[in-house]
Amino acid sequence: MKTILVPVGSSKNAQSHLQYAVDFAKAFGAKIYAVQIYNVYTKAGTMIKIDHILEAESKSFLESHIASIDKKGVEVIARTFKGKLVDTLEKVCKALEVDLIVLEPRTNSIKEEVYLGKTSGKIIKQTQIPALIVPEGYTFKPFSKLLLALKSATIKKENVLYPLQAIKAQFKADVSLLLVKTPYHKKHDFDINDELKSLITTTSKAESPTTFMAFLEHYKENNPDLLCVVRRKRGFFTKLWEKNTILKKDFHSTKMPVLVLSGLK
Repeated sequence: MKTILVPVGSSKNAQSHLQYAVDFAKAFGAKIYAVQIYNVYTKAGTMIKIDHILEAESKSFLESHIASIDKKGVEVIARTFKGKLVDTLEKVCKALEVDLIVLEPRTNSIKEEVYLGKTSGKIIKQTQIPALIVPEGYTFKPFSKLLLALKSATIKKENVLYPLQAIKAQFKADVSLLLVKTPYHKKHDFDINDELKSLITTTSKAESPTTFMAFLEHYKENNPDLLCVVRRKRGFFTKLWEKNTILKKDFHSTKMPVLVLSGLK
């Protein structure tokens, strides 16, 4: 894992979050792009061009933000981009060969009941970029026990397990696999290929209406310090991802980082 992107918002947690990202990046010898994406909305008939003003303000904010943390020898690069959030982010991640987005739950929201704000929720819901969601105020510490929750272990895409592989190898962590049999279970959903099998320390099975509900029932007995899930059109966060904003009351893992992989298929 060599390149990490950190979207920077105006939340009170922004400084703490960037410090976490730096500490995480240092463990891998990775560099960080601290990024702000802005868009311009002008009223009909106006001739004022403010692109350069917004770009300068964003860059100044980022540089000041970066200067306020302990970089610990990690290369942290400030970059600003104009465009729509999701489209621009996907293009930027491809161009910069980003391995992982380190995301704070609420980049702008000040509502205490919110787990994922609209910006963070949109990034998680509408992109396929691997992301690490870090709880607010969380201090970096090496991971020792990961819980991977899946309703299907079928893998068709290449390199989708890379972030999980990198974290396991770097921290020598144990990975527990929770296979969840849902009403949509298919015959070969629990067939584990050699790539995934090589990562797993223990495997357990559960039967539940959703992967999310099975996780809530099992995570305490597994006691992981990192939850790993995959994106699906109708998957782990089915209930939660109907809207971009996710409330804390609907998601109980607000004290644990969550690694979100791109879809396996």
